[in-house]
Amino acid sequence: MNKDESERHPRSHLFTVRVWQEEVSRDQTEWRGKVQLITDGNVRYFQGWEALAPLLLAMLLDWEALPDPHG
Repeated sequence: MNKDESERHPRSHLFTVRVWQEEVSRDQTEWRGKVQLITDGNVRYFQGWEALAPLLLAMLLDWEALPDPHG
């Protein structure tokens, strides 16, 4: 990877993850959450812990597919 590519694709990304439990029926709750990629403001929501890792991966792949705004 050359210098320009490494600047466009940093080795780390900053996310905020907000989670909460939501009542889905009288005796059942479910974990839900909101993920935001800080670098571009992209926000996605998820239901259940098992959805979190695939969502993060999808957000990273979407970000990497964006055209370079610097050329």
